[in-house]
Amino acid sequence: MNKTAIVILNWNGLKYLKMFLGTVIKFSSGPETVIYIADNSSTDGSPEWVADNFKDIKLIRFDRNHGFAGGYNLALNQIDARYFVLLNSDIEVTEGWLHPLVSLMETNPDVASCQPKIKSYNRKDYFEHAGAAGGFIDRYGYPFCRGRIINIVEKDTGQYDSAMDIFWSTGACMIVRADAWKKCGGFDSAFFAHMEEIDLCWRFSKAGYRVSYIPESEIYHVGGGTLPYNSPFKVYLNFRNSLFLLYKNLPDKDLFRILFLRRLLDGLAALWFLVNGSLKSVGSVWQAHIDYYKSLEELKEKRKVVKGLEKNHFPLHIMNKSIVFEFYARGNKTYSSLKTEK
Repeated sequence: MNKTAIVILNWNGLKYLKMFLGTVIKFSSGPETVIYIADNSSTDGSPEWVADNFKDIKLIRFDRNHGFAGGYNLALNQIDARYFVLLNSDIEVTEGWLHPLVSLMETNPDVASCQPKIKSYNRKDYFEHAGAAGGFIDRYGYPFCRGRIINIVEKDTGQYDSAMDIFWSTGACMIVRADAWKKCGGFDSAFFAHMEEIDLCWRFSKAGYRVSYIPESEIYHVGGGTLPYNSPFKVYLNFRNSLFLLYKNLPDKDLFRILFLRRLLDGLAALWFLVNGSLKSVGSVWQAHIDYYKSLEELKEKRKVVKGLEKNHFPLHIMNKSIVFEFYARGNKTYSSLKTEK
């Protein structure tokens, strides 16, 4: 068994592999670390390029695109390691990035997952949208980060240079304890992409694990490498998967009330898209709710499995108010401003 497996899930990411894979090898190589490329049936020649140019990299190839969640599930089932590092292909790592992550896992056996500080590749003094300095959710399932709320991304001035426990670590770059991954079932493949890491981290906490952020590790993320931020398919996945997330994980006493309110909020979001002329996004929200209802029987069975984990429940870092209301009505556009509001 290797101590650490760095696993890059690739789908037509030749451009980014050419840009960043060499740096990953340079700053991550060692006798206890193995690098894998798991390829989701790319058609751009990227797996062939890896095979021709990097003989020491392990290449796993799939017959079709299984999405982010399914692809990682299939890949990690084939890898024997103590820790899995899930790393996007559009990330530039830095010298010394890996050691703080592994060290934290080694010294904190109750931590299931940890993420580094994630900054923008294109604006290197700013945080990056997907993960920033650690992820959280509000009571209605809307995610936000230290360093990014809604569409406002903060400049990194050292304001989040303290390690802390968080609610979710980003799938863009996260280290995961293999035993915890297996115990909690890995990603839910039905998510396909987006929010599957939030769902998994919620299960980690239910099983008695912590999720952490450590700023001593720092990487740079391009973002939007597979799906652009304004993609209607991304809108669909985020709305549908958020409903999946809430149904699977909310406690019984909150389930129907929160889901009812969330449906109202999604209706307002669809109205906002309509007013702004984004008809495709309106359709995405509508289709997300249709497919959520179609999935209810399957979700009920998954909810039973999740409830079976609730034996050593770790306190949840869920904000007991609406991040949308805080952002638009109260003008709290940074994590620090939220913390000052009692």
